[in-house]
Amino acid sequence: MAVSQTADTEELLTCLRIQLYHPDPQNIFNSLPMNNRFKQEAEDPVRLGRAAEACPFVLNDTKVSRKQLALMAFRAPGSTEMHFNVQNLSRKGRLQVNGIELGHLVGAELPDKALIRFGRYEMLVLREPGDCETHFEVLFECRSVAPSQEMGVGVAGTTAVMESGDVTLSWREPSNVPTESDECHNF
Repeated sequence: MAVSQTADTEELLTCLRIQLYHPDPQNIFNSLPMNNRFKQEAEDPVRLGRAAEACPFVLNDTKVSRKQLALMAFRAPGSTEMHFNVQNLSRKGRLQVNGIELGHLVGAELPDKALIRFGRYEMLVLREPGDCETHFEVLFECRSVAPSQEMGVGVAGTTAVMESGDVTLSWREPSNVPTESDECHNF
Protein backbone atom coordinates (compact mmCIF):
# COMPACT_ATOMS: atom_id res chain seq x y z
CA MET A 1 0.00 0.00 0.00
CA ALA A 2 1.51 3.31 -1.06
CA VAL A 3 1.19 6.40 1.09
CA SER A 4 0.65 9.69 -0.67
CA GLN A 5 3.49 12.08 -0.01
CA THR A 6 1.34 15.09 -0.90
CA ALA A 7 -1.62 14.26 1.36
CA ASP A 8 -2.16 16.39 4.48
CA THR A 9 -1.02 14.90 7.76
CA GLU A 10 -3.98 13.66 9.78
CA GLU A 11 -4.44 15.72 12.92
CA LEU A 12 -5.32 14.22 16.28
CA LEU A 13 -8.51 15.82 17.62
CA THR A 14 -8.79 16.96 21.22
CA CYS A 15 -11.54 14.89 22.85
CA LEU A 16 -13.94 16.30 25.42
CA ARG A 17 -15.21 13.23 27.31
CA ILE A 18 -18.41 14.00 29.19
CA GLN A 19 -19.39 11.28 31.65
CA LEU A 20 -22.97 11.83 32.79
CA TYR A 21 -24.67 10.69 35.97
CA HIS A 22 -28.27 11.03 37.13
CA PRO A 23 -29.80 8.88 39.91
CA ASP A 24 -32.75 8.04 37.63
CA PRO A 25 -31.32 8.05 34.06
CA GLN A 26 -34.39 6.47 32.43
CA ASN A 27 -34.95 8.19 29.04
CA ILE A 28 -33.02 11.34 30.09
CA PHE A 29 -30.02 10.62 27.88
CA ASN A 30 -31.93 9.16 24.89
CA SER A 31 -31.34 12.24 22.72
CA LEU A 32 -27.58 12.28 23.25
CA PRO A 33 -25.14 10.49 20.93
CA MET A 34 -23.96 8.18 23.72
CA ASN A 35 -20.67 6.27 23.32
CA ASN A 36 -20.06 7.72 19.84
CA ARG A 37 -17.47 10.40 19.13
CA PHE A 38 -19.09 13.49 17.65
CA LYS A 39 -16.92 15.91 15.65
CA GLN A 40 -17.51 19.55 16.62
CA GLU A 41 -16.18 22.74 15.04
CA ALA A 42 -13.96 24.57 17.54
CA GLU A 43 -15.85 27.87 17.21
CA ASP A 44 -19.23 26.24 17.99
CA PRO A 45 -20.05 25.75 21.69
CA VAL A 46 -21.34 22.43 23.02
CA ARG A 47 -24.71 23.49 24.48
CA LEU A 48 -26.76 21.22 26.73
CA GLY A 49 -30.32 21.84 27.80
CA ARG A 50 -33.93 20.80 27.38
CA ALA A 51 -34.77 22.82 24.22
CA ALA A 52 -33.70 21.12 20.99
CA GLU A 53 -34.04 24.38 19.02
CA ALA A 54 -31.45 26.06 21.29
CA CYS A 55 -29.22 23.13 22.29
CA PRO A 56 -27.85 20.48 19.96
CA PHE A 57 -27.38 18.17 22.95
CA VAL A 58 -30.73 17.60 24.68
CA LEU A 59 -31.47 16.28 28.16
CA ASN A 60 -35.05 14.94 28.27
CA ASP A 61 -35.89 16.34 31.69
CA THR A 62 -38.37 19.12 32.53
CA LYS A 63 -36.24 20.06 35.54
CA VAL A 64 -33.36 21.06 33.23
CA SER A 65 -33.33 24.61 31.87
CA ARG A 66 -34.07 25.14 28.19
CA LYS A 67 -30.44 26.30 27.92
CA GLN A 68 -28.47 24.80 30.81
CA LEU A 69 -24.78 25.20 29.99
CA ALA A 70 -22.25 25.71 27.23
CA LEU A 71 -18.74 24.30 26.84
CA MET A 72 -16.57 26.48 24.61
CA ALA A 73 -13.16 25.72 23.12
CA PHE A 74 -10.34 28.28 23.26
CA ARG A 75 -6.59 28.50 22.82
CA ALA A 76 -4.36 30.67 24.97
CA PRO A 77 -2.13 33.18 23.14
CA GLY A 78 0.96 31.41 21.79
CA SER A 79 -0.45 27.94 22.51
CA THR A 80 -1.63 25.27 20.10
CA GLU A 81 -3.49 23.32 22.81
CA MET A 82 -7.28 23.52 22.89
CA HIS A 83 -8.84 24.09 26.31
CA PHE A 84 -12.44 24.63 27.40
CA ASN A 85 -14.58 27.09 29.35
CA VAL A 86 -17.97 26.31 30.86
CA GLN A 87 -20.72 28.91 31.07
CA ASN A 88 -23.95 28.72 33.06
CA LEU A 89 -26.82 29.56 30.67
CA SER A 90 -29.59 28.92 33.22
CA ARG A 91 -31.23 31.93 34.89
CA LYS A 92 -32.79 29.83 37.65
CA GLY A 93 -30.60 26.74 38.00
CA ARG A 94 -27.46 26.55 40.06
CA LEU A 95 -24.32 25.29 38.36
CA GLN A 96 -21.19 24.26 40.22
CA VAL A 97 -17.74 23.51 38.85
CA ASN A 98 -15.43 21.67 41.24
CA GLY A 99 -17.50 23.02 44.14
CA ILE A 100 -17.59 26.67 43.00
CA GLU A 101 -20.97 28.15 42.02
CA LEU A 102 -21.39 29.99 38.71
CA GLY A 103 -24.17 32.52 38.35
CA HIS A 104 -26.18 33.13 35.17
CA LEU A 105 -23.87 33.78 32.18
CA VAL A 106 -20.78 33.38 34.36
CA GLY A 107 -18.05 31.15 32.98
CA ALA A 108 -14.89 29.47 34.13
CA GLU A 109 -11.94 27.75 32.51
CA LEU A 110 -12.05 23.98 33.04
CA PRO A 111 -9.03 22.01 34.20
CA ASP A 112 -8.27 18.74 32.38
CA LYS A 113 -10.64 16.97 34.82
CA ALA A 114 -13.67 18.82 36.19
CA LEU A 115 -16.84 17.94 38.08
CA ILE A 116 -19.87 19.94 36.96
CA ARG A 117 -23.11 19.69 38.94
CA PHE A 118 -26.61 21.03 38.29
CA GLY A 119 -29.95 19.81 39.62
CA ARG A 120 -29.56 16.07 40.21
CA TYR A 121 -26.92 15.77 37.46
CA GLU A 122 -23.20 15.29 37.67
CA MET A 123 -20.85 15.58 34.71
CA LEU A 124 -17.26 14.48 34.89
CA VAL A 125 -15.57 16.36 32.04
CA LEU A 126 -12.20 15.05 30.89
CA ARG A 127 -10.00 16.70 28.26
CA GLU A 128 -7.82 14.42 26.12
CA PRO A 129 -5.36 16.68 24.25
CA GLY A 130 -4.93 16.72 20.50
CA ASP A 131 -3.24 18.90 17.91
CA CYS A 132 -6.09 19.96 15.60
CA GLU A 133 -6.94 23.68 15.82
CA THR A 134 -10.25 23.67 13.91
CA HIS A 135 -12.23 20.76 15.41
CA PHE A 136 -12.53 18.64 18.52
CA GLU A 137 -14.50 15.54 19.46
CA VAL A 138 -17.23 15.16 22.06
CA LEU A 139 -17.85 11.77 23.64
CA PHE A 140 -20.87 11.34 25.94
CA GLU A 141 -20.78 8.39 28.31
CA CYS A 142 -23.23 7.28 30.99
CA ARG A 143 -22.04 6.47 34.52
CA SER A 144 -23.81 4.29 37.08
CA VAL A 145 -21.96 5.80 40.06
CA ALA A 146 -21.81 9.50 40.86
CA PRO A 147 -18.34 10.94 40.13
CA SER A 148 -18.57 12.90 43.38
CA GLN A 149 -18.74 9.62 45.33
CA GLU A 150 -15.66 8.25 43.60
CA MET A 151 -13.72 11.49 44.15
CA GLY A 152 -14.80 12.09 47.74
CA VAL A 153 -16.68 15.31 46.97
CA GLY A 154 -19.35 16.25 49.49
CA VAL A 155 -22.80 17.57 48.74
CA ALA A 156 -21.81 21.03 49.94
CA GLY A 157 -19.08 21.12 47.30
CA THR A 158 -16.01 20.35 49.38
CA THR A 159 -13.47 18.76 47.10
CA ALA A 160 -10.71 16.26 47.49
CA VAL A 161 -7.72 16.24 45.16
CA MET A 162 -8.62 14.20 42.10
CA GLU A 163 -6.30 11.40 41.05
CA SER A 164 -5.19 13.36 37.98
CA GLY A 165 -4.25 16.41 39.96
CA ASP A 166 -5.55 19.91 40.40
CA VAL A 167 -9.19 20.74 41.02
CA THR A 168 -8.73 24.49 40.89
CA LEU A 169 -10.31 26.70 38.27
CA SER A 170 -8.74 29.45 36.22
CA TRP A 171 -10.87 32.53 35.92
CA ARG A 172 -11.39 34.58 32.79
CA GLU A 173 -12.72 38.14 32.90
CA PRO A 174 -15.17 39.77 32.86
CA SER A 175 -17.39 37.62 35.08
CA ASN A 176 -16.21 34.17 36.08
CA VAL A 177 -17.72 32.92 39.31
CA PRO A 178 -18.18 29.11 39.14
CA THR A 179 -21.14 27.23 40.53
CA GLU A 180 -21.51 23.58 41.28
CA SER A 181 -23.96 21.53 39.27
CA ASP A 182 -25.86 18.49 40.36
CA GLU A 183 -25.42 14.97 39.18
CA CYS A 184 -24.41 13.33 35.89
CA HIS A 185 -24.45 9.66 35.04
CA ASN A 186 -21.63 7.11 35.66
CA PHE A 187 -20.91 3.74 34.09
